[in-house]
Amino acid sequence: MRYGFVFPGGDAATALRFGVETEAAGWDGFFMWEPVWGVDPWVTLGAVAARTQRIRLGTMLTPVSRRRPWKLASETATLDALSGGRVILAVGLGAPETGFANFGEVTDRKTRAELLDEGLDIITGLWQGQPFNYAGKHYRVSETNFAPPPPPLQRPRIPIWVVGAWTREKSMQRVLRYDGLLPNIMDPEGPHDRVTPQQVAAMKAYVDERRASDTPFDIVVEGRTPGDDPEAAQAQVGALAAAGATWWIEAIWDAPDLDAVLARLRQGPPRAGSDG
Repeated sequence: MRYGFVFPGGDAATALRFGVETEAAGWDGFFMWEPVWGVDPWVTLGAVAARTQRIRLGTMLTPVSRRRPWKLASETATLDALSGGRVILAVGLGAPETGFANFGEVTDRKTRAELLDEGLDIITGLWQGQPFNYAGKHYRVSETNFAPPPPPLQRPRIPIWVVGAWTREKSMQRVLRYDGLLPNIMDPEGPHDRVTPQQVAAMKAYVDERRASDTPFDIVVEGRTPGDDPEAAQAQVGALAAAGATWWIEAIWDAPDLDAVLARLRQGPPRAGSDG
């Protein structure tokens, strides 16, 4: 089990400080929100990369439908090189209520799903280098006649974590093509906030049975643990790890202020004894 921490929002200088403190406190990853309009996470993560040595870096998460795929491919490959191969790309449909309509972004769910699929095709294709051509419903790319940038350091590619609506087959089929699952538990009444160990075990069995690739695959669970009660925190996360989860992401989206978030960060990850 690895442990990441989400910076819930604030200026770039504060995010940089949190990123450095994340590594110092023993966490394994530092993640930032990617807003429609606001502090740019990829620029900020470049600064964090220069001030850290070990932690993985990424967003929680990037809505590919409102990004130019070639721009996102450039940003992630550049950061991967700067960081020595520490980038993770977490993607999904995003939350339209965070300003999509205000800036003319696509809000229709089906179209956003199509843009996500085509965008990921282009990103992974460009990471492999030239020549690359693509013809889809929404995007067309023809190979360039100038020298391509260096590919990402990570092989076979930068890991891509994809939001999967469990148990919706179409959504889960997308997940199987990539490197990790960010589960969104769905039922007829809508999404649930918490993922249970039983659900993690079922998702792991689903992935193990259907995924064709033998490359590493992550099951990533987001939530909150009580930093002032290490035994309770370890029990909460340990049960998920035993069921097959590989990452725990500590996310305090509704903290009253950043001082409270920093205090939890400094308490460190809820490591069980087997995590070292």
